[in-house]
Amino acid sequence: MREGRYEEVEAGARALEAEAARLRRRGLRLSVGWHAKALATAVACAHGRGAQVLAELESLAADLGGMTGSGRTLLLMVRNNRAMALGLLGRCAEAEAETLDLLRELARIKHLAPVWEIELCALANLADALYYQDRHEEAEAIARGNLPRAEGAALASLHCTLVRGLSGQGRHDEALTEARRFAPRWDRGQSGGLDLATAGALHGLGRLDEAEAAARRALTDCERFLHPDHPRIQDVHALLARITADEPPTPAAEEAAR
Repeated sequence: MREGRYEEVEAGARALEAEAARLRRRGLRLSVGWHAKALATAVACAHGRGAQVLAELESLAADLGGMTGSGRTLLLMVRNNRAMALGLLGRCAEAEAETLDLLRELARIKHLAPVWEIELCALANLADALYYQDRHEEAEAIARGNLPRAEGAALASLHCTLVRGLSGQGRHDEALTEARRFAPRWDRGQSGGLDLATAGALHGLGRLDEAEAAARRALTDCERFLHPDHPRIQDVHALLARITADEPPTPAAEEAAR
């Protein structure tokens, strides 16, 4: 999955889920099936297909309720992916509530199990949900506070949210400086994100040609690597429309488009 081979990973997980249903031992059948379904739905969310698997995530979370040990960790991962799916659907207040509840649960068990990766992903989802509710200062604080310890997809997501949160406050120079400070390791699920954030900062500074070039790079990456339903593609189109129309910068316009 970290190599971005989403289609192969999801197909393998679905095949394993089908095979698990034929196992005789109930405990093994359930465990293998749950883990396979969790992986398949996680890949679908990263690809931008949260709407397609939201009901499946909710059913899986219900099945895992009350579990202990590895089952409890799996439940936390599923809930985190549910929050991501809600965010992809624009249900950001619900995504915020889910991540806050999840973070409280993680705080209770972090001394018992290594859950820091789930925690960072949850924080990235929370920052994103806050940004899309126009709560840019809060989004900035979460992103900035957790960037130093983040890695992988969480690092890329928090970095983009920080850039966009700064632009959302009209701090376009700072946003552009942050966007160019470093380039996180490539993660397919974050395709186009940094170029989109950079384009927003450049547009806010009135550098329209550079903004359009960055936005078109974002669109190319999004269309190549993400599902057509991914909301980032809508965000890029909304920003391109503003840039090419040479409209005054309005940082909340792309959120309204969602």
